[in-house]
Amino acid sequence: MKLKHFSFLFLALCFFFSCQKNESSKNTIKQNLLIDLNKLNNEIVQFQKLVNDNAAPKEIVEQFKKSRLFYKKIEWAIEYFIPETARFMNGPALDEMELEENRSFEPHGFQVIEEMIYPEYKIEDKENVIRELHIFQSNIKQLKSNFEAITISDDYVLDALEQNVFRVIALGITGFDSPILQSSIPEAGESLISISETLQIINSKNKSLIDLKNVAVKANQYCQENNNFNAFDRAFFITEYLNPISKKIKAFQTEENIKNVNKTSPLKQDIETLFDKNAFDVNAFVLSKDYNFTADKAKLGEKLFYDTSLSKDNNRSCATCHNPEKAFTDGLKTNVSLTGSNLARNTPTLTYASLQNAQFWDMRQLDLEKQSVDVIQNKDEMHGSMDDIHAKILLNAAYINLFKKAYPKTQKPETWQIQNAIASYVRSLNAFDSRFDEYMRGGKNSLTKEEINGMNLFMGKAKCATCHFTPLFNGTVPPSYSKSEHEVIGTPQDASGKKLSADQGRYLYNKMPQLVGAFKTPTIRNAAVTAPYMHNGVFKTLEEVVDFYNKGGGKGLGLEVENQTLPFDKLKLTKNEEKDLVAFMKTLTDKKYQ
Repeated sequence: MKLKHFSFLFLALCFFFSCQKNESSKNTIKQNLLIDLNKLNNEIVQFQKLVNDNAAPKEIVEQFKKSRLFYKKIEWAIEYFIPETARFMNGPALDEMELEENRSFEPHGFQVIEEMIYPEYKIEDKENVIRELHIFQSNIKQLKSNFEAITISDDYVLDALEQNVFRVIALGITGFDSPILQSSIPEAGESLISISETLQIINSKNKSLIDLKNVAVKANQYCQENNNFNAFDRAFFITEYLNPISKKIKAFQTEENIKNVNKTSPLKQDIETLFDKNAFDVNAFVLSKDYNFTADKAKLGEKLFYDTSLSKDNNRSCATCHNPEKAFTDGLKTNVSLTGSNLARNTPTLTYASLQNAQFWDMRQLDLEKQSVDVIQNKDEMHGSMDDIHAKILLNAAYINLFKKAYPKTQKPETWQIQNAIASYVRSLNAFDSRFDEYMRGGKNSLTKEEINGMNLFMGKAKCATCHFTPLFNGTVPPSYSKSEHEVIGTPQDASGKKLSADQGRYLYNKMPQLVGAFKTPTIRNAAVTAPYMHNGVFKTLEEVVDFYNKGGGKGLGLEVENQTLPFDKLKLTKNEEKDLVAFMKTLTDKKYQ
């Protein structure tokens, strides 16, 4: 009896210590990342071998797909923790520019290789492909060194995984990182599977994780079964899979009592989905905390916005050119100067202007404060003086009271506060209450069948969302939203399309050849009420805009645009597809303009 009892105790102890050993030997998230980087490196080695051995082009393309599919398993961590290296592994095949120093860097990575091997791999490109693969391996080595050196805590993991879902929505399923091969759909599925695999390391028994895993498996299966890029139903995929996965990540975080990362970010930390009404924080785009948005600042800014005394002759206010009835545009082809002559550029909407990192078509100012001064002091627009305006305000009792409410810590109004107040009013103009927004929040009847088809075209075949990123629909790049992009699309001088616009755009301020004719990618929210379009107002209707893109931009029209960043291949949209695409863009109109 004693012997039996002793045997049972011995076995129990063995089992206990065995479990302890298994638990302690379980790989950490960091260890798994390092293992996966080694596996990725092995895929690249195999890729090199096929190229070196002059394998059939089909084999090379298939190995390329396999390699990038493996990259997608760990993209969430690479993009989040080491974005500088990620840019040269799977970034756009366009020069990376440091405009402050007027320098540019040659692109590298998967997208560069993709252009070399598809649609036709030529043996003369062999050396270039091998060179790119060597650079890629060097970047893997760099990643390993970085990951070995950093601490990867659970709060950062949760933040990174949530951003990964947003990356799939805004970049993954749009073809942003697979513009030619269009292998984005199965890659998106693989990316989602990695989320539950990573969270399992934190707590495999978490209830929300079990639910998340089920949704992720179904999402991946949907991607495998519906992998035709042009036919993929993105509206269904986002609402049925991606938004629920995003919510489950947040639920997991709450259940595990994992705090939000303490950082200033355009995406608020407490959101459940990318389409939450208050998902974006305008304070992430301000100069410092002193410039943060408040309702009192916006109220003061609204009064200043409509005040004609800001102009030299007291005959023009900000609202003269930014009419609130037209979503803060003027409806003119190009703006009109104080003397009545036409200016060179169209007046862009101020709605959602606060959610970008550059202002004006040529992006010459980085924030709304500088933008307001630029306009007020421009001799053709308002010809005002900030010193004169400041002096007037110091003599105005009504303004003094408003400034005291808005800036209680200062004794009297200061010049920077005038700029900040106007900017704060502009920061209040983001409604996020269009029919599109309602649909993405669960309003299944908010969009028609044609409009949903238009959304799928916008994010797929028509390639609109590779520049106008969902859900801001401007050029501020998700999911970090740390920079706003420009594009060279070859806008013609007039509707005939026979001559290129002479406006050199951003090149006027940064003399780099890549920037000739480069303009900011504006939001197309409220586009239905902000005609005409483009920097020079050349197109009167959205139908004309779609037709221009369908033909491949300026280069597609036969114009000489050597640095065009827009693909110049024809989109081959049918007339019905063009119609549905326009119908979708009209769903982005805020309620007050409907």
